[in-house]
Amino acid sequence: MKARELSLDELLERSPLGPLEMLGQRVLLMDAVALGLFRKELFETLGPTATRGIFVRFGFAHGYRAAQALEHALPWDEPREWRIAGAQIHRIQGLVIPDVPKGEEERAFAVADWSQSYEAEQHLLFMGPAREPVCWSLCGFASGYLSYAHKRQVYAVEERCVACGDPHCRMIARFAEDWGSALETVAAPYGRCALEASLARIVTDLKSTERALDDKKRALDEAQRTPHADGSIIVASVAMRRVLELVARVARTDTTVLITGESGVGKERIARMLHAQSTRSEGPFLAINCGAITETLLESELFGHKRGAFTGASADRAGLFEAAQGGTLLLDEVGELSPSLQVKLLRVLQEREVRRVGENKPRPIDARVVAATHRDLRSMVAAGTFREDLYYRLRVIEVPVPPLRARRDDVLAIARSVLVRSATRLGRDVVAMTPRAADALARYPWPGNVRELENAIERAVVLADGPRIDVDDLPEEVRSNERLERPATIAGALVGQTLAEAERTLILATLAANDGHQGRTAAQLGIGTATLYRKLKDYSRA
Repeated sequence: MKARELSLDELLERSPLGPLEMLGQRVLLMDAVALGLFRKELFETLGPTATRGIFVRFGFAHGYRAAQALEHALPWDEPREWRIAGAQIHRIQGLVIPDVPKGEEERAFAVADWSQSYEAEQHLLFMGPAREPVCWSLCGFASGYLSYAHKRQVYAVEERCVACGDPHCRMIARFAEDWGSALETVAAPYGRCALEASLARIVTDLKSTERALDDKKRALDEAQRTPHADGSIIVASVAMRRVLELVARVARTDTTVLITGESGVGKERIARMLHAQSTRSEGPFLAINCGAITETLLESELFGHKRGAFTGASADRAGLFEAAQGGTLLLDEVGELSPSLQVKLLRVLQEREVRRVGENKPRPIDARVVAATHRDLRSMVAAGTFREDLYYRLRVIEVPVPPLRARRDDVLAIARSVLVRSATRLGRDVVAMTPRAADALARYPWPGNVRELENAIERAVVLADGPRIDVDDLPEEVRSNERLERPATIAGALVGQTLAEAERTLILATLAANDGHQGRTAAQLGIGTATLYRKLKDYSRA
């Protein structure tokens, strides 16, 4: 038999009940895309040097075994025929289509031009263009096959590669001693040192990451024991950074501050931060919601009362202004104060003294007053429902807190912090969120602001089935918003594209949304996996 007469029909033995065999050895049919995905995983996990070493050594073993099998399994016309049959095996197994270039026979011990290399194809598909040749297992196969055939060490190297933009791949092979000064570089991928060096680096990186995670866990544990006790706020947006810069400047003085913003934006946390950064940080921080208590009780809570001043006043009692001595008093929802209490509050702020209910004796106070409201006090002043003089007395410095929809960069940062705290408090093994859940959170406008986001994350932590929050664990309004917005977003991306460009955009976007899973992508697009594979292959060539 001659090498050129080898064919798949004659070599492959198929049994309905048994495995496939070739040359008396069991063989496997492998999907090229699966190998491409495996290559990508190794590349991203171990790096290019170790991945190359793995594929080169695998290819060497493959070629060596193929040469062994061919030598003894077939009746050859002469020994030279089985020694050169490796190229035909390459072709039969679908790895590459080899061709010996004319005029190149004497350039090296062996020279071959390769077309349709599966390795170059898969590298382009999953990792894009390469800077160096990537047909590692094919070179390893040639080295292993020729080393066995000639009973001498042979090293094959790829000079040109389609993955680098060349029109075809080219391999040259020489005996080890013929590589001269380049031998050390050429032989490096065939040894264990490249893989071991990469693994050592990974071990070092893992240890460093573990230390960083331990430090972060300790910090989180400390924060969870006293959450937001110092008024700390998760900030990623430029808008909130400006707010915190203003707070830092204002905190150094004792001036009255008015914090404005919608319900749930975190006004009380801003007030706590203001207190924590002030010279009064060692003193008490007291807060009262002016809209949650009736007028009579609110007056007593703020100013205190004398025994017998009203029914139920069985003892003298200091109010919050006195209790906050040396510290900070937050008057939350100050816009809800009645006109009579507005007058009394104005007098306290002006005179820096308070009279308890039922007493005429003034008592000096030394508390910093911070007011907060979700109402538009300026409009209330214009409407005559809020005193203008009190408004200006409270609004010496105004700190406007933007709503969450105006600081989208904060959404995921806050969500991840709340997730950690909620999972720890509730005893749930939830550590992260899926990309779809994160996308839904980022798209939703959050009319209830941070408070609504915190509640949504706690709900998701309770309902999550696995270690990650998914979009189905989120409240219905968040899921509905995601379904409504996504088609409009995709449609906007397709405007102005040709039909072919739009198809490519949709296919690649769907593939990315499915984390590269071609089966799910094909099912969602309503096409076969073979059609999807063909289109992706065409895109990689474009």
